[in-house]
Amino acid sequence: MLDSVRTRLTLWYVGVLALVLLGFSLGVYALLARNLHQRLEAGLRGTTEAIAAMIERERAEGESAAEAAKSAIEELHYPQQGLAVYDGRRQLLVAKPAGSGVEAPSPPENLTPSSQITYQTIPATQKNDEDGIRVAWQRVSLTAARNEYWIVVAQPLESIAEELEQLREIFYLAVPLALLVAGLGGWWLARQSLASVVAMSEQARRIGAENLGQRLLVANPRDELGQLAATFNELLGRLHNAFDQQRQFMADASHELRTPLYVIRTATAVTLEQPQRAETEYREALAIVEAQTQRLTRIVEDMFILARADAGQRELQVTDFYLDELLAATVLAARVLAERKGVGLELQAAESLYRGDEGLLRQMLLNLLDNAIKHTPAGGAVMVHLLTTQTACEITVTDTGAGIPAAAQSHIFERFYRVDKARSRSENGKGSGAGLGLAIARWIAEAHHGTLRLKRSDASGSVFVVALPAFSLTPKNS
Repeated sequence: MLDSVRTRLTLWYVGVLALVLLGFSLGVYALLARNLHQRLEAGLRGTTEAIAAMIERERAEGESAAEAAKSAIEELHYPQQGLAVYDGRRQLLVAKPAGSGVEAPSPPENLTPSSQITYQTIPATQKNDEDGIRVAWQRVSLTAARNEYWIVVAQPLESIAEELEQLREIFYLAVPLALLVAGLGGWWLARQSLASVVAMSEQARRIGAENLGQRLLVANPRDELGQLAATFNELLGRLHNAFDQQRQFMADASHELRTPLYVIRTATAVTLEQPQRAETEYREALAIVEAQTQRLTRIVEDMFILARADAGQRELQVTDFYLDELLAATVLAARVLAERKGVGLELQAAESLYRGDEGLLRQMLLNLLDNAIKHTPAGGAVMVHLLTTQTACEITVTDTGAGIPAAAQSHIFERFYRVDKARSRSENGKGSGAGLGLAIARWIAEAHHGTLRLKRSDASGSVFVVALPAFSLTPKNS
């Protein structure tokens, strides 16, 4: 039950409200109690001052102390208060109990004589005053008679206790009722607030691999739930693209692998059907099988590289080396293929010290050279140029082929993309022809925080440019 967000929100709401109501109730109770006591003490003080004024007046007219006190008390009518007047020696002169029978007690011996009114709560002397009695004592010096008197006014606290008890009863009823209503209201509000989340959950539950094109409904894109739905839709979009790429990758890979496998199967079947064949025929069949096997190996290796790159499992083996020497060695390795096609291969490279993965960069350059040589007719040329600045190393590979159609130029770095079959396979069948070379080359450039782009491609040829960030290292002739 507590696993439900709705329940937890409701409990939190009720708990916080309970604390607020408890604090409010205690505050109201304390404030009312203080005000009631202040009001009672104000009444005691008013009675005390009235008695003192009347005794002063009666004594000024020549009456005795006892007669003056008696006259003052009899003239006052406060049924809730017990009144008494004592002389300076604390001898009772006159007393008038309250209607409830409460009597004003004599001033205690330890009470310090003072003209200020002293308040004190004393235990009740009767059963009906079990809440206690509030007493006001005041020592008064009469100016006319030069006498001192103690005026005592007492009032039971029963009325205050009754009002506070009524307030407590109200709280005992109102607070639980308020919490119940708040709990029901909080449950309803939580349900309404989470309705969109429940709807999103139901929509997301219906989305699977077969319908990744569906999206969550965004009711209000400006609120938090709308932003959550939009973010989830973006995630679905990325997953959809990834699934599409995966499906396309598998379909293209199956197609690319099926062709050489079919050629191998056909060559071996024909050879086995005619066992009595000349040695040259056997050699031709084995050459076909070897060429297609090499092609299969190249395709599988390229796919493995891209798969590890997508999974983030390929870490760069960074070393310091001379980029111009790497270019020279790579051009030398590609010269055999260029001479076989009758294509010239030239290199211009100044000394350039670099830090990166030498093996991956060699593969990138081989892929670019292989692509350029394949698409350059006999008699053409491929030029490789290295330009080094303080901020970048720029490698340019230029061929004199027929160029790439404008409609295909934006797709040449996609995996398994081929402009046409004739441009994607070498004549002897040893090239991969799978459309993975440029995709791998771009990934290697980006893994080195660089770029690979097609700068130009027209009837006069194509120009590919690799831009890599330069590093400040000591040159070899220093």
